[in-house]
Amino acid sequence: MASVRIRMRSCVFSVLLLNIFCSFVSSLYFHIGETEKKCFIEEIPDETMIIGNYRTQLYDKQREEYMPATQGLGMFVEVKDPDDKVILSRQYGSEGRFTFTSHTPGEHQICLHSNSSKFALFAGGMLRVHLDIQVGEHANNYAEIAAKDKLTELQLRVRQLVEQVDQIQKEQNYQRYREERFRQTSESTNQRVLWWSIVQTLILVAIGIWQMRHLKSFFEAKKLV
Repeated sequence: MASVRIRMRSCVFSVLLLNIFCSFVSSLYFHIGETEKKCFIEEIPDETMIIGNYRTQLYDKQREEYMPATQGLGMFVEVKDPDDKVILSRQYGSEGRFTFTSHTPGEHQICLHSNSSKFALFAGGMLRVHLDIQVGEHANNYAEIAAKDKLTELQLRVRQLVEQVDQIQKEQNYQRYREERFRQTSESTNQRVLWWSIVQTLILVAIGIWQMRHLKSFFEAKKLV
């Protein structure tokens, strides 16, 4: 019975780690028009490096498929932190990579749009953008690190594990930060509801007293009391 519990706990822990690691990498593609702008929200802990790789494709009506975009087409990338402060604003080519480091935990907004001055390149068609976002230690190129620092396979593996643990710790700190903000919001909402209930009660009491005084003066004027 004890061995079964241990196995179940190890399975749950493995699934949790898998979910955490998968959340650090996201890959997708989307379509945009000439002047259209696409934005994505990424929840990122503080002091975390993010690398985004993208490539663009234009729809070829003759071949009826998407082909690699020409070099004249560019993509404009803008990144804002949770305080709506711009931390990256730059124009790249039809295929490229952008990098930034978060300094504030929370939701970061990543926006992309094409350079709309090249109208002839679109010709009314749609542009397909393949975007791959890597967060934390997944953004590191360990092959280059091993070659640069002359690390053995064991040393490289230990470094990967250390950085993975560091990223998990950052994610846990971010979850605590979110929990604290949620608790503060809940307490603030409860306090406002309490004060609103007190104000409503005082208003009802004041209206009741006023109605009683008004009725008393009315009856006294009519000499009914």
